[in-house]
Formats: sequence, structure tokens, C-alpha cells
Amino acid sequence: MKHKKGIHFEVSERKILLRVVDLFMVFLSLYCLNLFLDFDYVQVNSQNLTALLLLGIYVTVFGTIFELYDLQKASKLDTSFKNVVLMASIVVLFYLLTPFLSPYLPEERIQILYFYLTIIISVFLWRVLYITLIESPRFYKRILLVAEISNIESLIEALDSSDPNYKIVGFINSEEINDLSVKYKGLKEFKPDDFLEIIIKERISEVIVANFNMDAMVSEVYHDLMLLMERGFKIRDYSQVYEELLHRVPVQFVGKDFYKYFPFSRSNENKLYIFFQRAFDIVFAIFGLIACVLIIPFVLIGNIFGNRGPLFYSQERVGKNSKSFRILKLRTMIVDAEIDGVKWAKKNDNRVTAFGRFLRRSRLDEIPQFYNVLKGDMSVIGPRPERPFFVNELSRIIPFYETRHIIKPGLTGWAQVNTRYGSSIDDSLTKLQYDLYYIKHRSIFLDFSISIKTLSTILYYRGQ
Repeated sequence: MKHKKGIHFEVSERKILLRVVDLFMVFLSLYCLNLFLDFDYVQVNSQNLTALLLLGIYVTVFGTIFELYDLQKASKLDTSFKNVVLMASIVVLFYLLTPFLSPYLPEERIQILYFYLTIIISVFLWRVLYITLIESPRFYKRILLVAEISNIESLIEALDSSDPNYKIVGFINSEEINDLSVKYKGLKEFKPDDFLEIIIKERISEVIVANFNMDAMVSEVYHDLMLLMERGFKIRDYSQVYEELLHRVPVQFVGKDFYKYFPFSRSNENKLYIFFQRAFDIVFAIFGLIACVLIIPFVLIGNIFGNRGPLFYSQERVGKNSKSFRILKLRTMIVDAEIDGVKWAKKNDNRVTAFGRFLRRSRLDEIPQFYNVLKGDMSVIGPRPERPFFVNELSRIIPFYETRHIIKPGLTGWAQVNTRYGSSIDDSLTKLQYDLYYIKHRSIFLDFSISIKTLSTILYYRGQ
């Protein structure tokens, strides 16, 4: 069997491609300005390396903050244009405010406008080319699922929403079919007998196996999988793909061999990492508390008119090793919001006051928690601390829920920057998947990514 592989880009490859070509387009456009126009504010030459390096850092960092490298958003032209304009505006502003590293202001101020427009046009032109070429069907990764019927729907929903270039062509039922077998009509089903022919005919790039009971797999399917593997064809387990694309641990699919899925990050036991994390927490908490003192007078005025009640709110939460502590927040709900008992907080909850909604969306209600960070009850980054009532309820329903308590809870975290408000069992399961991914892959680089995404959350007013 000969199989001609199609051309496609992995998720990481596309993100790197977007970043590298962004920088190339900006520097190439500035170089063209140097050549063909009387533009000398930013000279692209070896004598100006510091200023060019600074510009490259600004473009990359603010491009990340304004979500230029989010593949879902990068595939939409209108969203890309808005994000490019925001990125260019902040890049130029910061570039002008760092005169010791960037060039001195030009005598002709019109050159600043040229500089600004050049960044917008060059990056957006690349985005148009990216959507037209790289996002075209010829570069899609064509996937064939080999799975049990009972698992297919949830897998398809998760994978379809993760990557616009990930095309699930169809599936092969790995179980024996009988008169009582359930049918799934949401995706094209291929016959197991045609397995090898499907790979060629449908130009399949990769096979994903989602079979939780290997003993129940049809022998013909198992044999064909072995044959494909021996010929170098790419076959992957669903859990690998799920984590790679969604950056979540699929706990709902984990069985008795759970220990295979949780080789938790060495950073959880790395003394140096823990030391630097604690040092960062202390420094950040001190600055956070200073900021809290500065904004409290303004919040107090808003509280008098918009909240009408106590400014602060204390509540019991579950921390590291399931030990309880009292969390401190700015009050965002009406007084006696839970007089009728504990309730899930919902989107557009009518118990949240108008001013409280502003505090939540801007994340200002979280600022007093820097006191908890300074005390050591919390960290800046970690799973969101939950209330004991909900922990007891969720731990009975969701497997491995208590595992999120092996590290300190955080002000912000992987779940907080990747999903919205949790108001149901399903939402809590999704947040747990993100929390376990963070615990599993915890590192300085992931912490930095969370910090950048938190800035995006604040700037785009997506607080909970």
C-alpha cells in the first residue's frame, strides 16, 4: 500500500509560522520604507540592532496579549484586523516611551504615522495570505477515528472546536456490530473491511484510536492498525491528541489505568521552582496590595452608590491539601445573596450588582486576595479555590476532582484564562481538565503564558 501524504501544518508549526512571518513582514516593510521613502526613524541595519530587537520583542509580546496567535481568531479576517490594530497601537506607544532603547523621536512627526501604518499593513497583509493559503482545505489535516460508538460524539465535539484545520473525515466502529448496536449519524461511518482503502481514497493524514476496551476491538481493525504502524503511518491515542489540541486532561475518559495520565510535572517537587514561585508571589502580592490601597477610595465611592453595603467579603475556600482558609474579596453581590442557601453563581446572575459586575469583569474584585497570597494560602497562579460545599458535591460526581488540591490555589490559572464562568457540573469538569493540565505541565513557560493570557482577559473585559 502506497500512501501519498498531504501537506499540513501542526498547531505548534502554525503558531511559530505566524510569529516568524509577522517579524519578517514588519522588518521587510520598514526596510522598504528606508529604501524608497525619506524614512529614517527606524533604520533596518546592523548599527540599529538594539532598537530592532526591542521592536521584535514588543511585536511578539503584544501580539500574544492581543491574541494574534490564537488559531481560532487568526482564521477570521475581521477579528485579525481588530487585533492587529490594537497590537500596533500599543507597540508604537511603548516604542515611543522607551527612548533610551528605541530611536529618538524624528523631527518630522509624520514618520511616526508611517511607522504605525507600516506595522498594521504588513502584519494584516500576512494575515490575509495566511487565511487564503495556509487555512485553505489543501492544508487541512484529514483524520480518521477508530472508536467505540459510545465515545464518538464527545470526542468529535471536543476536537472540532479546537482547531479550524483539523478535519475529521469519518470513523470506523472498532466494536463488533450486531442488531442491537447503536448507530451514530453525526459523522460518516466506514466499514472495517475497507480500512486500508479509506486511508488512500480519503487522503487520511492521521488515525486516532479512541478504544477504551482493547479486548473488544475487532481483530481485523487491530490487524490493519498494526499493518499501518509497521509502514510508518501516523497513529495516535485520543488522549494525546486531546491534550495537545485542547490543553486539557480528558479525565472523563480515564479508567483504571489512571496513573498513565497523571505523570505530574517535576516542577511540583522542584525546590528551585517552588522557591522562585514563592518569591514571585511575595513581590507581586506587595505590589498588588499597594495597587489595592490606591484604588480603594474609587471603589468605595462606587460601592456606596452601586453596591450599598460592606466593601469587603470573606468566604471559606479549600486550599492546598484540602485545608480550608478564608478568602478576601471585594463584594460584588447583594447583601445576604445566599439567604436561601448555597447556589451556583451563573452568567448574568441577578444577585450581582451593577457595580459588582464591573468589578468582576475587570477582575478588580480579586485584588484583596493578594493578602491571601502574601499569607501563603494562595499563589498568584494555580487552580481557582472552590467552596467546601461545592468541593464535596463535585468530588462525589467528577473523578479525580480532589487532585486539583495538591498545589496551592491561585488568583489566576490555566482554567481561568481558557474558559468562562463555571455554573454547572459540565463546566466544573471542563475547568478540572484545565487545572490538571496545568498541574501536569507546570513550568515557568506555562506560568508566563498564563500571565500573558490574564492580561488579554483583563484588556478584553472577560472577567467572571
